[in-house]
Amino acid sequence: MEDLVTMPTSTSLEQYGLKNVNVHWNLSPEELQQITVEKNMGKETNNGTLAINTGKFTGRSPQDRFLVKDDYTKDKVWWGKTNKPVSPENFNKLKTEILKYLSGKELYARDAYACAEPEFRTKIRAITELPWSNLFIYNMFLRPSVKELENFKEDWLILCAPGYICPDPSEFGIRQGNFSIINFTDKIALVGGSAYTGEMKKGIFSALNLILPVEKNVLPMHCSANVGKKGDTAIFFGLSGTGKTTLSADPERKLIGDDEHGWTQDNVIFNFEGGCYAKVIDLSEEKEPDIFRAVKPGAMLENVVFKDNGEVDYMDSSITQNTRVSYPIYHIDNIQETLYANNPKNIFFLTCDAFGVLPPVSKLTPGQAAYHFISGYTAKVAGTEAGITEPVPSFSACFGEPFMPLHPAVYGEMLSKKMQEAGVNVWLINTGWSAGPYGVGSRIKLKYTRAMITAILNGELDEVDYEQNPIFGLFMPKYCPGVPSEMLDPMNTWLQKGAYIGKAIQLAHSFHLNFEKFAHQASQQIVEGGPLIDEHHHLGEHI
Repeated sequence: MEDLVTMPTSTSLEQYGLKNVNVHWNLSPEELQQITVEKNMGKETNNGTLAINTGKFTGRSPQDRFLVKDDYTKDKVWWGKTNKPVSPENFNKLKTEILKYLSGKELYARDAYACAEPEFRTKIRAITELPWSNLFIYNMFLRPSVKELENFKEDWLILCAPGYICPDPSEFGIRQGNFSIINFTDKIALVGGSAYTGEMKKGIFSALNLILPVEKNVLPMHCSANVGKKGDTAIFFGLSGTGKTTLSADPERKLIGDDEHGWTQDNVIFNFEGGCYAKVIDLSEEKEPDIFRAVKPGAMLENVVFKDNGEVDYMDSSITQNTRVSYPIYHIDNIQETLYANNPKNIFFLTCDAFGVLPPVSKLTPGQAAYHFISGYTAKVAGTEAGITEPVPSFSACFGEPFMPLHPAVYGEMLSKKMQEAGVNVWLINTGWSAGPYGVGSRIKLKYTRAMITAILNGELDEVDYEQNPIFGLFMPKYCPGVPSEMLDPMNTWLQKGAYIGKAIQLAHSFHLNFEKFAHQASQQIVEGGPLIDEHHHLGEHI
């Protein structure tokens, strides 16, 4: 447990334009929890963990996220649906409004930092309206020692005012009353109108995703990472529900982190964060023992529902499917103390293919690795929305498009270059369906996926024979310890080969259509890393 200090060297917030505030500096988690409960802003579970409700917003609001468009950002950012511009003038007007709103109030200030690798440490000062928002900052960011808090001067400022709702959004160039804005020149993340804590975390993540590659030649990654007893590091990319947190929690390996990392020129993989922000829907000790045991005093649950006896009902999604817990990383036993390690050896792209056509494990060439990284594919399962009976392909560039300010090809080229220089193997792991699509086939068993990953980490797939999938061009091992060999080629598992081919071509076509928007900025090698055929090609010559 880190040392805590309650006073920084400078106790005034007047330097930021905040007047007449009663500010609490760097309170301990216990104090913040006590204030939250006393003010009826949250309650304690039967084991003493704080549970709060984030109100109207129970998730991020991607349509209300903006980047200030100015001389620094105008030619760097990939402007569009994900990265929406707001003018410096409108940002300053909103900031002035928030400062006016927060002035005269009781506020909570906290100093923290991001990036565990000392060379890239980014100091953050957060000023929050709510005590529990401040506890989230304590849990999620890295915690300075008493010595490090002396003469602390922040690189970035977070101003978080959930209670401020913009009365006239169109006047400020925004969409509605809530907003999350990043200003790279002033180095401020402004959050208004939403109490969802993830807005603060993802604001700083988005900032690092531009600064690190542009200024430091560090590749930022939306991934989990762990390190083995021999010092070999593994990286796991994957969208929500593909197994990123589950598969990186390995009793044989130490966890570096579960969500946000950087990859340096010297092949160091470092965690941006000092905590975990895990989904808890359907949480049980059997399925996710590490997360289940981390829910203890000091952690903070969001938007969960209680049973009559004060116990949390993790199965209840009546407030949201996106129930969460934040906790400091030291709540997990098996962690890499420094939160960084070198020697990346294997990268796993996790996808939940509900069409049941991608191989459960395949080895990627550098071109394929960059192509699948830029694509960021998974599939949404049928039945989540009324009227959807077929799986729906879902693409999120770099497995984290909502947080990536640069063009995805920039990150793809960086990854490709780094993996070639470091001699890293990249693998595509399908944690989705086999023997048919969702509704026909069945989900690949977790024990088989774990066996594939263990075999790769132990070097057991280095010497086996591979064959190429005729539609996707992926290289499939013919043998993997602990996995039935007939599973390894997905076509073998389908009753009708023609049905497999038809469904596979349909998915290949979705890949090609999605990639069109990136193709003009991607190298020939990357473009050629995509599926070999789509609906416009004749199949006969490939089979």
